[in-house]
This record gives sequence, C-alpha cells and structure tokens, in this order.
Amino acid sequence: MRVARAGSENGALTHRVVSVTDPLSVGVIGYGFMGKAHANALARLPMFIPDAPAVERDVLVGRDEAGLTEAAERLAFARTATDPLAVVDEVDVLYNLGPNHIHEEPIVAALDAGVAVLCEKPLAPTLEAAERMATAADDSTAVAGVGFNYRFVPAIRYAKQLIDAGELGEIRRFRGRYLQDWLLDPETPASWRTDADRAGSGALGDLGAHTVDLARFLVGNVVAVSGRLTTYVDERPAPDGDGTRAVTVDDAFDARITFTDGATGTLEASRVAPGRKNDHHIEVEGSKGTVRFSLERLNELEIHRVGDRGFETVLVTDETDPYLDAWWPPGHVLGWEHTFVHENAAFLNAVAGDGNFAPDFADGLAVQRVLDAIENSDETGERVRVDG
Repeated sequence: MRVARAGSENGALTHRVVSVTDPLSVGVIGYGFMGKAHANALARLPMFIPDAPAVERDVLVGRDEAGLTEAAERLAFARTATDPLAVVDEVDVLYNLGPNHIHEEPIVAALDAGVAVLCEKPLAPTLEAAERMATAADDSTAVAGVGFNYRFVPAIRYAKQLIDAGELGEIRRFRGRYLQDWLLDPETPASWRTDADRAGSGALGDLGAHTVDLARFLVGNVVAVSGRLTTYVDERPAPDGDGTRAVTVDDAFDARITFTDGATGTLEASRVAPGRKNDHHIEVEGSKGTVRFSLERLNELEIHRVGDRGFETVLVTDETDPYLDAWWPPGHVLGWEHTFVHENAAFLNAVAGDGNFAPDFADGLAVQRVLDAIENSDETGERVRVDG
C-alpha cells in the first residue's frame, strides 16, 4: 500500500490514500522492549482484527549489525538498516521506538516525506524538540501518533465511557501513581534512561508521561502544576563495567495539578519503589462516584456510586466492552501486550482511512508541556502555569 505524499482540496492539505489493496510497508527503529511489543502486535492483527490494514514488516533499524540481524529474523522483518534517514522515505509507516534523543530527526524527516509516524513517548527529551516535532506534524499530510498505549486498555476505555456519560457526576479529583522498582538496586548499571541528555528526565518522562496522558484523556487539560523531583542514587556502574556514570535524571517525582474546569489532582512516579513492579494506579473521583484502576489488575475496574457501601469490582471482559469483541469469551482475560494490538489497529486504520488518530502529536506536546512545567516548578519551588 502506498500512501499519498501530498494532496489538496480547495487549497487545503488533505490526507489521501492511493491504494487499499497492497500492504502498508512498515519500518521500525529499535528492536528492544518496545520493538518486540509492536512487532508482536503487527503479527497478531490479521489473526484477531481482520479489518485492520494488511502490513509488511519491511525494515528494522538499529546500530548493532549483529544484534540487528538476529532481531530481524526473530521479529520477521525483511531487511535491516543502520541509518534511519536512509529509509524513512522507503516505507509507508515509520515507528520510532528508540531512545528519546533519537526521536526528532527521523520523525521530522519522515513527516516531511509524507510518511506516517508512530513515536514512543515522551515525544522528545526537551520541550523545544517536542515543539519542533509537533510543528512538523502540523505541516505534514501524514498521520502522526504517540505511543500512549494505556489509552487502549479496555477497562480505561470503560472508565472513559462512564465519565463521559456523567455516571460520576462533576469530576473533582484525579489521582495517578506509577511505581516500579527496577532501579532500586544501586548496582543496576546506568543506561540511556539515567542520562538527561538522552532521556530528558527519569521517572517523570518515562512513567509520568503515561499518567499525565491518562489524566488529560479522562479529565481534561492540565493548566497548572507544582512538583518535586528526587534522585536517590547519584551514580551507577557503567554499562561496560568501566567505572561509574553520573545519574542526571530523577528517580522519583510527585506533583499537584489543576485542570481547566477546576478539578485538582496528584501525580506520583518512582523507579525505586520496593515491591512495585508495574503499579500504574488511576483514580477519578466525582460528585456521584469514583472509578479506580490498577495496571497490575488490568482486566478490572473498581466502581463506587454514592449510596453503595463500597466499591464494586467489574471484570471488563464482556464482548460488549471496548475491544473485547476481537478476543475471547467473557472472563478469559487479556494482557499488557493486547494494548499494542488495539493501538496499532487504530493507528493503521487511520493511516489507511481518514487520518484521524488519537493520541496525536498535539496530545504528545500537551503532555510534554506538563512535564516541563513540573521540572520548572522543581527548580523554582513555585507553582507553574502550563503554556498552551
């Protein structure tokens, strides 16, 4: 499938599809954690979501040629490349799943060429880079999406339906925490995720970006923040075992936020929280009730309505629940990997269809502005308004 690189209607740029019969050719930058998650999702699409566009896993991009070759065979990509800029205009869709500091250049080049892009979160290490990427998306006819996969959890979508239907009444409070412990051991080696030049921030961008996106998705825009960042381990062993490397990002953060309509909330994230493997907890409180969700129990949504004695735990696995018509009989639960199948189906349908996909780069930029404001608040010790 080849997607039109440009188009116009009455002088306005439009998204057009040239062919719907051939597969979309996909290029992927990165073959680690996220590379495997998305390759798995692409393989599952024709099995479970047959109305999703057909794709061909064309080119896998990475730096280590030996590791790249092995990964391409394992993940079923037809070819490899070590220079993303050399292949961005050879595919219909580019997934940038690499470290944050290599997001901007290939993404902008792809968008300039009219190639659809899906970028891992956060958009970039800095707000300025994210703004340049969002401008490139605005100037392009191509679809530009951000990998906030937790929007595609059925229980989160069900919570969204309840909120939008007014089941919780006037929304008053949002609580979000994302806790992990993979950096608890001070002997865990340094990586790009502990380096500000490459990552931008630590728990704030790595984990907090997801929570900020869900806060915006479920409640609305964040207009003011106050926050604090903390680093507990100042240096870690070098990855090659030669000495140590300074840790230049946060291990944990916490923040208070205010939404456009006056609702308030709290955010918290840590990568050094003992006993927490992947605890992403979301709670939305309204005048008529509350919903709460934990990623470690991702098939469940807890619901309390005023007058009830406690919370009801709802198993969100019925075929009438969001996305569940594609999967198993009720009670046969889904896993974390299924969020990427849902995300990829929505994204690729947008590429092959009307071009409408959320979360897009405007959403990614809005999240980045909140992250930047929290950093600014930590530096100044003051409450900070969120621009935009």
